[in-house]
Amino acid sequence: MIRDITLGQYYPGDSLIHKLDPRVKIITTIAYIAALFIADGFIGLATSAAVIFIVIAVSRVPLSFIMRGLKPIFFIIIFTFVINMFMIQGETLVSLFWGLKITKEGLRTAVFMAVRLVLLIMGSSLLTLTTKPISLTDGIESLLRPLKVIKVPAHELAMMMTIALRFIPTLLEETDKIMKAQQARGADFESGNIFHRAKSLIPILVPLFISAFRIAQELAMAMEARCYHGGDNRTRMNAMKMRTWDFVFMVLTAAFVGIIICEGYFI
Repeated sequence: MIRDITLGQYYPGDSLIHKLDPRVKIITTIAYIAALFIADGFIGLATSAAVIFIVIAVSRVPLSFIMRGLKPIFFIIIFTFVINMFMIQGETLVSLFWGLKITKEGLRTAVFMAVRLVLLIMGSSLLTLTTKPISLTDGIESLLRPLKVIKVPAHELAMMMTIALRFIPTLLEETDKIMKAQQARGADFESGNIFHRAKSLIPILVPLFISAFRIAQELAMAMEARCYHGGDNRTRMNAMKMRTWDFVFMVLTAAFVGIIICEGYFI
């Protein structure tokens, strides 16, 4: 389960999506997430699904690798489906389950919300899978730069968000090492019900926190040793530059969002 989390990981490649400007990928990801919430019908979701699968095919990131990232949130998807199925009231009764009504409207909403959640995770994961951490930092900082007028520390915010994303796979790897070390000493994390297994994970928290603070201290010392002073007078080896395909991708994204908005109004 630990190894199935793909958020924050980078999948090396030289595809057209990998070569896009990081600012374009950040903006298009935000636009895609917004389009998912704007869509209020299955036609809009089908369009969104077609778009994300096309982008995945162009990026050459294995679909199985992206779908593997859905395993850790499988329980959340099922929980969302069940809650919506039983809580949404409707007029068309489909079935009765332990005295609870399952209506056509509730079933439709449950499927809609589950699919939306899956597409949301796939779209956001694709951003980190096709963008290097340093490029993601530069992209976020560039987009936040206008906020410097009101004294917002754009560089520091971008650095913190990127480090947080980068630490996800690092901490997951540390968790996996701790669990294997404790299993070698007789710890059992798989038997019993869900509450027993959750309780058995408590001894992992203390060494995990210690390891997290150790990694953070080593990172801080490495940054100080390299005379890091934030974004003041900082230069970049590779300057970001918008190319023709970046503008084309932005136009295609705007067209996609426009189609989703029109679908909500006219269908």
